[in-house]
Amino acid sequence: MARRSIAVVTGSRADYGIYRPVLKAIQAEPDLDLRLMVCGMHLSATFGDTVERIHADGFPITERVETLLASDTPEAIAKSISLGVAGFSQCFGRERPDILLLLGDRYEMFSAAIAALPFALPIAHIHGGELTEGLIDDPIRHSLTKLSHLHLVSTRTYRNRVVQMGERPDRVFVTGAPGLDTIRGHQPTNAIELAARLGIALQPRPLLVTFHPVTLEYGDTARQIGELLTALDRLRHPTLFTFPNADTSGRTVMGAIERYVAEHPEAMAVRDLGSQDYFSMMTHAAAMVGNSSSGIIEAPSFGLPVVNIGTRQRGRVRARNVIDVAVTSGEIAAGIAQALEPGFRTSLAGLENPYGDGHAAGRIVRVLRDAPLGRGLIEKRFHDLQGSDLFPSGDPRGTTQAMDDMT
Repeated sequence: MARRSIAVVTGSRADYGIYRPVLKAIQAEPDLDLRLMVCGMHLSATFGDTVERIHADGFPITERVETLLASDTPEAIAKSISLGVAGFSQCFGRERPDILLLLGDRYEMFSAAIAALPFALPIAHIHGGELTEGLIDDPIRHSLTKLSHLHLVSTRTYRNRVVQMGERPDRVFVTGAPGLDTIRGHQPTNAIELAARLGIALQPRPLLVTFHPVTLEYGDTARQIGELLTALDRLRHPTLFTFPNADTSGRTVMGAIERYVAEHPEAMAVRDLGSQDYFSMMTHAAAMVGNSSSGIIEAPSFGLPVVNIGTRQRGRVRARNVIDVAVTSGEIAAGIAQALEPGFRTSLAGLENPYGDGHAAGRIVRVLRDAPLGRGLIEKRFHDLQGSDLFPSGDPRGTTQAMDDMT
């Protein structure tokens, strides 16, 4: 009996780090055949040629899809989406997987889903139902939910939201966040070795800073990164920056960080740490600062204080390690000062991560292996909520009366 082929799309170091335990679990499952489709930032020297990290991990690459332009304007991002649709459509024309696995909310994932639609390919989606209200990613994620047939969500709250969007409850599975699987088995590099490899002192503990453009506010990017850097300049605490994603105005952030590092000997920047060094830095850092999802999803597992800036992660479930601040240098500096207080870190001892137990990959693979294929999976019916305001009985035939009541 032929193995079930699972095509997985990865476009950046961020989603690849989350995928890794899932990719390993797919490879280890004798009934599944992994087909890895690499695109986006992985294929760009500007973002560290992270495709080499995939090679080093031993995952064979089935397809390379060029989607990234050398610009980060809104027009360039729109063109990148169209390049992705064209590239993935050619891939699916050559070979159709049994299931296409997508993650999160990036526009590369959206391109792959749009390309898959005419081929009637079943789509499984990880991390649906979440909110990031400051980003174009939010409508992309929800669009992916409507384009998908199997939903692999990280918390029960997000399961409820996916069902609220009309998806059938029996197609929505609470698996937890797969990024936590890597943390569960992670052995951090010791501070001396890590400091020597990165060229940064780990005593005192540094700040780990990742700041991405807020894509719904891209015209304000220069001011926002300026406020963060002003706050850091005031504190003069050892700082390690990681570079942002390939989003609108991302190069504005990169340029500002490079200028800051050139003028501040206590700071350094890296394009890509990789999972081992990134999680090791989370072990050794004093706090995380910025607006990365890793501060919301992974950092609780380390009991790590997080200063979350602005609206990028607004709406996500969070643990009590997160200190939310506005995008002003005063609030950011105050948030960092709070995060650095010994008592705050002590208060996080035994913190439970709301995103799962580190066993998500096995649950995801079981769904990919056991879900019945065929027309029954591809056909989607809208699931109306019983007792909703619009359909009190769950019967959409009440639409006219409901509209009359509203008017």
